[in-house]
Amino acid sequence: MDTAVAARRRSDWATQTPTWREARPALIADALERASARPSGNWFVVGASRDVRAGGRPYGRTVGGVEVVLWRSDTGDLRAGPGSCPHLGAPLRDSRVVCGTLVCHWHGLALDDGAFAGWRPYPVHDDGVLVWVRLDAVGGEEPSERPVVPVRPAARSGVDAVFTAVGRCEPQDVVANRLDPWHGSWFHPYSFVDLTVARPPQGPEDDVFVVDVSFRVTDRLVVPVRAEFTAPGPRTVVMRITEGEGSTSVVETHATPVTGKSAQRPRTAVVEAVVAASDRRGFALARAAAPMLRPLMRRTAGRLWRDDLAYAERRWELRSSGQFPG
Repeated sequence: MDTAVAARRRSDWATQTPTWREARPALIADALERASARPSGNWFVVGASRDVRAGGRPYGRTVGGVEVVLWRSDTGDLRAGPGSCPHLGAPLRDSRVVCGTLVCHWHGLALDDGAFAGWRPYPVHDDGVLVWVRLDAVGGEEPSERPVVPVRPAARSGVDAVFTAVGRCEPQDVVANRLDPWHGSWFHPYSFVDLTVARPPQGPEDDVFVVDVSFRVTDRLVVPVRAEFTAPGPRTVVMRITEGEGSTSVVETHATPVTGKSAQRPRTAVVEAVVAASDRRGFALARAAAPMLRPLMRRTAGRLWRDDLAYAERRWELRSSGQFPG
């Protein structure tokens, strides 16, 4: 794993070693069941930290059928609350922030970090890359003071980008997609080659997928790495590079329900944070160029999720009709 970039012969997609025997439905289902049983403390990822700007417009999302609005105070502190104005129901995501206070654009009702006529703020957390909101009525678990935030490269040592997409499926379908690393080289040959699951999970005490894979740079140049896939919560899967170029870099996939549990056509938001790091001296240039790199990182994630959401949506359709194998 010492080589940053390696050359390989041109290969034909059909000549790969099939992975269907290793990708056992029961193994993936067991990993999903263990992930689903882990507590979340009712915390949900709603977007990128930089998308909620001090002095900017409110940021609105729907989580589990509940409208949520987020904004920042005049000191930059994150705030959140119900997205419907308690006066006459105006969409607060379309309102304005004045001196750190949310002001409804229908009749000028000012809302801050206090309760008003049944409108109460939600607990929020800003981890520097993503923003989280705690919705106890949606999560239905024992609430926790803070969300479980995955370990990332040291602050200000990496380049981060956040991509968001919405699909017609449930969070478990997104998580199941990520707990099936065997599909990588087959389903995403434009990005991954030579993928091997060196060690699948052994059970609750060793619940890690260890994967050797090469990221494609060009048709013949690849970057070989070893990575670990873990699921620290019911709606989160983390890929962390442990050996090779970009060691300690992470890709966090968070699946946030958009619709409520009773929705006949569920929708789930995939919020994926990529935090890239490198110990190479030249990586300082990448950090300096982060504003230009982020759109490229989001496009790369978007291409993968165009396919993976189709995978997750297909899984939901089969499950909902009772046709899912296994």
